[in-house]
Amino acid sequence: MHIEPGVVDGAKMALAYGTAAAGAGYTLKLAADDLKRHDMASLALRSVMAAVGTFVFFEVMPHFAVGISEVHFILGTTLFLLLGPAAAAIGLAAGLLLQGTFFAPSDLPMYFVNVTTLLFPLFAVHALARRIVPDATAYVDLGYTQVLKMSAIYQGGVVAWVAFWAIYGQGVGAENMQAVLTFGAAYLLVILLEPIADLAVLAAAKGLRGWTRSGVFAHRLHNVA
Repeated sequence: MHIEPGVVDGAKMALAYGTAAAGAGYTLKLAADDLKRHDMASLALRSVMAAVGTFVFFEVMPHFAVGISEVHFILGTTLFLLLGPAAAAIGLAAGLLLQGTFFAPSDLPMYFVNVTTLLFPLFAVHALARRIVPDATAYVDLGYTQVLKMSAIYQGGVVAWVAFWAIYGQGVGAENMQAVLTFGAAYLLVILLEPIADLAVLAAAKGLRGWTRSGVFAHRLHNVA
């Protein structure tokens, strides 16, 4: 999902600064909501866990250059389900910054573009989760179809934002559009595989209920809304 330097540049970067600022503001709102159920230490610990996870997803797990960008197994819904939307958002932003700072400094000029691409689909998952998951269902009891819907929202949002930045920055020329379509098609594999990873992690959390009920994980993981 990395947009390479030069795809969006000059005055067009102003939009990225604006969307990233909006994402930061909404993340603060999510953090305030989180603190109604958890203490600050819990939020901080979960945010660090999400940042480490994000770094591993980007830097350690397989990733491939396809079309306009790179295909990563971001596992954004996994972070959301286990750690909550606030910690997931903070971790995605921090993990991306760590990866760029220490391993891919050439990506840093596009940080605000790429962090927008990561965060806004997460916000969409958070907004639509109640329509997908009944209030009486804990996340550890989710089925494949429910997790697939959430994964499709997140990964589909990533693809949509990558397409937007590519077209916004480079126009609708045939070569650019072909690169965008190739990237989108490659991400279909992630949409199908991510729910399997999510269900495996949720099953492990359910089996380790005594430990995962602690503040190390989000309240919603084992509890109804």
